[in-house]
Amino acid sequence: MNLRMLGLAAVVVVAALLPLVASAGPAGKDAEAPRAHDMASDAKAPGGAQPGAARAPRDMSPVRTAERCGPEVTSPEGIEAQTCVLTEAPDTWARTYYRNTSGGELLAALSLMGPGGRTVQTHCAVEAQDDPATCETPREPSAGGSAQYTAVAEFATPVDGTDVGPLLLRSGSNSTEPGGR
Repeated sequence: MNLRMLGLAAVVVVAALLPLVASAGPAGKDAEAPRAHDMASDAKAPGGAQPGAARAPRDMSPVRTAERCGPEVTSPEGIEAQTCVLTEAPDTWARTYYRNTSGGELLAALSLMGPGGRTVQTHCAVEAQDDPATCETPREPSAGGSAQYTAVAEFATPVDGTDVGPLLLRSGSNSTEPGGR
């Protein structure tokens, strides 16, 4: 084999490998690993098409979180809060946004009440600081629309580590405006 034929063979090999390298995508820390869904849809391409064959583009829009919030409320003791029900298919959860300028640590009990008497509750330590913070319940599979859920956050002072003192503020997801926040 002469050099000219060897050069031509190298070009053919490189040309054959180029689509494989180009389809691998970017390398490094910003590279995204293939998702199982993508690989499964390639293996089961409609109409007997081969994996990697052209197909209609998927909707790549981000999933949106619906948020239904109650009014922002403030206590004379220096606590501000707003409580919301959040839904992002297929999950629903509660979140309270708060600011504690009372000068002392507080406890918050956040409850998410849903259809059929379902309730999820979480407790959060609320540090004394002027910066806003959040407390949220775990995400749970939705058992209905977000309008069927209500969230309530209650803020109180801790007493003896396990008890709570008087209620300082209650914030709910019941909006005073149509459609919430």
